[in-house]
Amino acid sequence: MRPLQKEIIESLKVLPTIEPEAEIRRSIKFLKDYLYQYPTLKSLVLGISGGQDSTLAGKLSQMAIEEMRTETNDSQYQFIAIRLPYAVQNDEEDALKALEFIAPDRILTLNIEEATLGIVQALNKEQIEVSDFNKGNIKARQRMIMQYAVAGQFAGVVVGSDHAAESVTGFFTKYGDGAADVMPLWRLTKDQGKQLLQSLNCPAELYQKIPTADLEEDRPMLSDEEALGVSYRAIDRYLTGYEVSDREAATIEKWYLSSQHKRHLPITVFDQFWR
Repeated sequence: MRPLQKEIIESLKVLPTIEPEAEIRRSIKFLKDYLYQYPTLKSLVLGISGGQDSTLAGKLSQMAIEEMRTETNDSQYQFIAIRLPYAVQNDEEDALKALEFIAPDRILTLNIEEATLGIVQALNKEQIEVSDFNKGNIKARQRMIMQYAVAGQFAGVVVGSDHAAESVTGFFTKYGDGAADVMPLWRLTKDQGKQLLQSLNCPAELYQKIPTADLEEDRPMLSDEEALGVSYRAIDRYLTGYEVSDREAATIEKWYLSSQHKRHLPITVFDQFWR
């Protein structure tokens, strides 16, 4: 095993193999423990895109809330799933299928187009041209603003869907989808997440679809793997201690080293953030 590979695996707490049922219970217990620790909090809030990760985090959140209501006899506990399209979502049907599978207590649809364009227009007035990539990150941050706004109204906890295969590459927006209160999938590879969904009897099309952030308008529905230059299969193999090609390892490690600032926020004078 490569030296940096070992360091990354230990840092992200990835197991080479998992028992899906045990990891389902581990994540649900984690969410419940957080709510028990802070009894004034009564809801879990999560944006649902229709992809594998938010579908899994959403289902685990709903299951945790249902157990909280049973265990506490407190009907105030609820899971709020939020649809956060920018205008019209390209894979809207997948989002609706995910919501049907999750069966959340409450569904909100909050379109981020107007808020995003407001920021872009304000920058344009100052002669700042916003690149398509930057606008994509603005969209991601607007989605998180919406989730925290809802959480603020309903004594909520914002749930994140980040997992080990995203974390190792920094494939999330800083203070966007990378910002949340709790991350129940953190430690799992992409394939391990699929195993949990299979165990939960999720429709196969929701975890077999090609992962995409779909933030860039110049490159709509750009797949994660194309953007990263490496497959999730290779990332998963790397994270579970298997050999990958030199090119794949170099790509993964390049992303890991260049995105360290995203995994440790904020940086203070006491932090060593260089290698």
